Amino acid sequence: MNKFYKGKILISTPDISGDLFSRSVVLIIEHDNNGAFGLILNKKNKNIALRLKDALGQDVEIYEGGPVDTDRFFFLIKGEIITENYLKIDNEFYLTEDLASVIEAFVDGRIELSKIKVFAGYSGWSALQLEAELMNKYWTPVETYNIDYTSPNDQTLWKKMMQNLGGEFLIWANAPDDFNLN
Repeated sequence: MNKFYKGKILISTPDISGDLFSRSVVLIIEHDNNGAFGLILNKKNKNIALRLKDALGQDVEIYEGGPVDTDRFFFLIKGEIITENYLKIDNEFYLTEDLASVIEAFVDGRIELSKIKVFAGYSGWSALQLEAELMNKYWTPVETYNIDYTSPNDQTLWKKMMQNLGGEFLIWANAPDDFNLN
């Protein structure tokens, strides 16, 4: 039987290619025999200017969920469930694409902006693709890690997690972003 990683964190091994997944921390939302679906927690999207300012009265940071369907937006929410269309992650967090319910809950004061993280796109793996990447050590699964998925994370999250793993991971944590500088 396959080991599934739903609800787990994956930390990428840095690679020389410098693609989107290099130094990424991914929350696996779904994982079964058909594949996996996750969101990158620590990469802000600098290209998409989604502004909910008219509805919310303030700008909202957008994170890179991953390279798939980058025109779709996902809302990772901490706390009260505000929509019927959601996917539970754990007892604290859930995911929805229901923009109207998110705006309505914010305007009504049922949810704070600090309890919402917005993602453009997602990270997807076909059947057995994630398992192959794990076998090739592209990712390190972390069984438990105390993290608020909705907090404003950046690249320091990846480094802190690598440092917490210790051992050989300390080498990666302290490696420069550009290996040519080494």
